[in-house]
Amino acid sequence: MSVMEQRYRAVLEVEAGCPVTEVAQRYGVSRQSVHAWVRRYRSGGLTALADRTHRPDTCPHQTSGTVEALVCELRRDHPRWGPQRLAHELDQRGVDPVPSPATLYRILVRNLLITPGQRRRPRSSYVRWERPEPMELWQLDVMGGVFLADGRELKLISGIDDHSRFIVIAQLVARASGRAVCQAFATAMRTFGVPEEVLTDNGKQFTGRFTKPRPTEVLFERICRENGVTVRNTKPRSPTTTGKIERWHKTVREEFLSAHEAFASLQAAQTLLDAWVADYNTVRPHQALDMATPADRFAKRATSPTATGEALPLRLPADLTLLPSSTASPHHKTAVLTEAVPVAVEVERVVPASGNLTACGRQVWLGPARAGQQVTIWASTTTMHVFMDEELVKTHPVTLTEKDLAHLMTQGGRPGRPCPVSALPAGPLAADTVVEIDRTVNNAGCVGIGGTLVSVGVPLAGKRVTIRLDAQTMQVIADGVLVRTKPSPLAPAQRGRLQGARLAHTTPAPSQGFPRVERVVAGNGTLLVAGCKVQVGQVHRGKVVTVVLEDTQLRILHQGQELSVHPRTVIKEVNRTRASGHIDYGI
Repeated sequence: MSVMEQRYRAVLEVEAGCPVTEVAQRYGVSRQSVHAWVRRYRSGGLTALADRTHRPDTCPHQTSGTVEALVCELRRDHPRWGPQRLAHELDQRGVDPVPSPATLYRILVRNLLITPGQRRRPRSSYVRWERPEPMELWQLDVMGGVFLADGRELKLISGIDDHSRFIVIAQLVARASGRAVCQAFATAMRTFGVPEEVLTDNGKQFTGRFTKPRPTEVLFERICRENGVTVRNTKPRSPTTTGKIERWHKTVREEFLSAHEAFASLQAAQTLLDAWVADYNTVRPHQALDMATPADRFAKRATSPTATGEALPLRLPADLTLLPSSTASPHHKTAVLTEAVPVAVEVERVVPASGNLTACGRQVWLGPARAGQQVTIWASTTTMHVFMDEELVKTHPVTLTEKDLAHLMTQGGRPGRPCPVSALPAGPLAADTVVEIDRTVNNAGCVGIGGTLVSVGVPLAGKRVTIRLDAQTMQVIADGVLVRTKPSPLAPAQRGRLQGARLAHTTPAPSQGFPRVERVVAGNGTLLVAGCKVQVGQVHRGKVVTVVLEDTQLRILHQGQELSVHPRTVIKEVNRTRASGHIDYGI
C-alpha cells in the first residue's frame, strides 16, 4: 500500500471507534500524526491526506531580488570573483546585511554562473604557517612562460613577503642566471631593506648544496651571508613549502598574462608588469588577509640596526654593484658603457682539450681534433656564430641582453662584423625560407630534429648528414648527394629555432642511381622487400637475387640478368640489405 492508502485506513479505523493509541502503535507513528490525519480528512476529504510541502509561506531573512541581481552583475563583470570577494564588494557598496559566502555560492549556482565542483579538503586539514611580522621572511622563485612577439621567452624573478603578501621583487629578465637573480634581490634590499630570512627552492641560482663533486657557495648565498640573512631551502620536490609565491605565480598567469598574448619588448612588458604589481600591492584586496591589501600589512625596513642602534650598510660584491639598476645614476660608469654597446660583438676564444667550447652560456662541440685552435665568437642578442679561419662552422640560437654584450666587450670583445649571409634573420622565418642543419645518424637510423626523432634509414647509421628543410619537404643529403626526401616534420615557426640552423646556400646533387638490396627467394617463389611481396617463381627458389628499388618499380636481377619487373605499390623504409651490409647507390 502507498503512504496515502495507509493513512486512509488509519483514519477509517479511528472513525470506526478504535482507540487512537492502538491505531498509532499499529502503524508505527505518533498519536499526534493520527489526530492530524483525522482532522485533514474531515476538512478536505481523501485528497487532504496527500503529502504537503514543508516550505514556509514567508522567509524574512531571504536575500532580496535586488541584492541577488547585483551579485549576478558583479560576477558577470568579474568572472574570477568568488563568494568571499563578492561579499567584500557588497560591503563596500553599503549592502546591509551582507549575505554569507555560502548564500552567495548558492546564488551563483542557482543562476548558472558557477559549476559546482567536488568538495575540497577542509582548510582545517592543512598545516598553514605565517611569520608574525613583515620583513621576517621573503619567498623567492623564478617563473617562465612570458613571451615576446618574436617568440622569445622571458623569465620572471619573484619575491614576496611572507607576512603581508607584499611583492618585493617582480623583475623580467631574458635569462634567469644567478647574477640576474642576485641583481634583482639586491635592488629589492636597497628599496625595502634587508629581511631576516629568505626561503627558496633548490635552483642553482639560489643554492650550491647539490653541486657536484662537492657543495659550494653560490653568489646568492654569499650575499645573504655577508648581510646576515638566513637562507632556507625547501626539500626536493616540495613546491607547497613555497606555496605563497607559487600561488602568486598562478595569479600572474590568470590575471596578467591572460590579458596580454605577447609583448613587444622586455621594457614594454616590465612597464605593464610594474603597473599591475602596484595595483596588486595597494588596491586589490587579498582574501588571505581578510580582504586587506598587502600594503596595509607591509612595513619597510630601511636599515638593519646593530646593538648600538647604528645602521649596517648593505654589503654587495663590487662587480655586482656595477651592474645597471633602477637606482643607478645617469652618470654611472656602466650606464655610459651600455649606451656604447654595439649590435653584435666578436671575441676570440681557444678550443679546450675536450673540444667542448663554452661561450655565451652555450656549449659548442668542436671536437678534440680542433683543441688549441683559436676561434672567433660572433654574438648578437639572438644568435651566436663560430668562425674558424674566416669560415662559419657553427650557428646557435641564444638569448642575450645588452648587459651580456657589454660584459663581452669588457672581456676583450670588439664590434662585430655584419651578420653572415647564411645566418638566420631575426624574428619569425618566412614560409618559403629554406634552412639546413647537420646531424649524425644514430644506430637506429634516426636523427633528432626539433625534439623529434625522424627516421632517415639504417644504412646511414653513424654518418654525418645534412638535413635541408623547406615549408613542405625534408631532404637528407649525404656526402653532397641527395639520398632521401620525406615530408617536413616541422612548422615554419619551428624551423627558426633549430639548433645549428643556417640558411641553405647549396643545392644537393641528385642521386646517381637507385638503392640495391639482396634477398633470398623463398620456397614458394616469393620474396619480401620494402613492404612489397613479389612473386619471382618457384624455379628461382633458394637463389640470392638483387632487387633494384626504383621510384615506381622493383627490378629483380640474378647474376646481372634481369628476371622480372614488378610495380612498387608501397613506399617503406629498407632496414636490411642482407649480404651487402649496405645499400649500393650505383646501377
